[in-house]
Amino acid sequence: MASELRLETASRRPWLSIVGIGEDGVAGLGSEAQRRVSEAEFVFGGKRHLALAASLIKGEARPWPSPFDTALGDLVALSGRRTCVLASGDPFLHGVGATIARRIAAEEIHVIPAPSAFSLAAARLGWPLAEVEAVSLHGKPIELIRPLLHPSRRVIALTSDESGPQAIAALLSENGFGLSMLTVLEALGGERERIRSTRANRFALDDVAPLNVVAVEVVAGPGARVLPLAHGLSDDLFEHDGQITKREIRALTLSALAPRRGELLWDIGAGAGSVAIEWMLAAPSANAIAIEANTERAARIRRNALSLGVPGLTVVVGSAPAALSGLARPNAIFIGGGGSDEGVLDTATDVLPSGGRLVANAVTIEMETLLLGRHASLGGDLTRIAIWRAAPIGSMQGWRPAMPVTQWSWVKP
Repeated sequence: MASELRLETASRRPWLSIVGIGEDGVAGLGSEAQRRVSEAEFVFGGKRHLALAASLIKGEARPWPSPFDTALGDLVALSGRRTCVLASGDPFLHGVGATIARRIAAEEIHVIPAPSAFSLAAARLGWPLAEVEAVSLHGKPIELIRPLLHPSRRVIALTSDESGPQAIAALLSENGFGLSMLTVLEALGGERERIRSTRANRFALDDVAPLNVVAVEVVAGPGARVLPLAHGLSDDLFEHDGQITKREIRALTLSALAPRRGELLWDIGAGAGSVAIEWMLAAPSANAIAIEANTERAARIRRNALSLGVPGLTVVVGSAPAALSGLARPNAIFIGGGGSDEGVLDTATDVLPSGGRLVANAVTIEMETLLLGRHASLGGDLTRIAIWRAAPIGSMQGWRPAMPVTQWSWVKP
């Protein structure tokens, strides 16, 4: 089918040009980009983009409307006519290009990118871009920067507006990274370009331009809330009421779930959301849905997800299996609570695709009995996990056992 589609569209000539433009406007465009703008019957772009290229535009200028989705329909309707879209920098790096390409075939588009804000910032600072963590916070929660805050690392963040740098400085300070050097690069490439640096905990920059990039040289102070790359984050990093998959059990659980890029996890009976959150921390493209019947815990999951840098975690309030109806099909499922409810295991095993992974943990005899039965009928791996922790016994130390966990992991044939 894909090859047939490629044959069908291969003969189409590009009618849509997407031209990246910087703050230097027309002066920064090559001759080919200038020609495509000037010859277009219709030119789409933000008001700022259209103003930057005003001297070239001879066709009809169309500012992006709100909501943006309506503009895509207008754009598609012009198929075959010379049309140009102006975009910031590289249109396919956190830009409008990817959105347009979902509606218009690549064979119909000619793209001329300009340097991205990340490239310009790295060039100004002398930072090798390949060694920098880059994140777009434009129109997104700034907490997305949290997983990137590791000692001695460099981060470049694209913000939404003039309030972004101060908000990032506050987040750094609140999490123990206040000594980090923060550089604000404003209006890069234009006449109003300005670069200023300060410690995050001493941020006092005023009159910040709306178009800005923040570069961070991360310094972790004592007690900084660093999010390690390994599974099994400290329980103290999560807000919880005791209903949480404990650190050691969580590490073994995530190892069995085996997160992969682009996959979706269902976390049934999510408690504090710790398993779903760590699943998403494994890769930026990993997604998860946390299903939790208790409304207070569901609210707590949302707060944990935001504070730990995965605001995209979906939280569904309801009891399984009813709450599972209509959800996107998962690649993996974790059952940490409510698994003994009738129909939960049946639904989980039925909905998984071939190759999908299911991991269920039991601390009660009733749930353990169910898992023993599933292991007997479906196979998989059955593991008993016992954790002992040192604790005071009078003036000395002794071992105190945590509740043992029976874990069943299964890969659907």
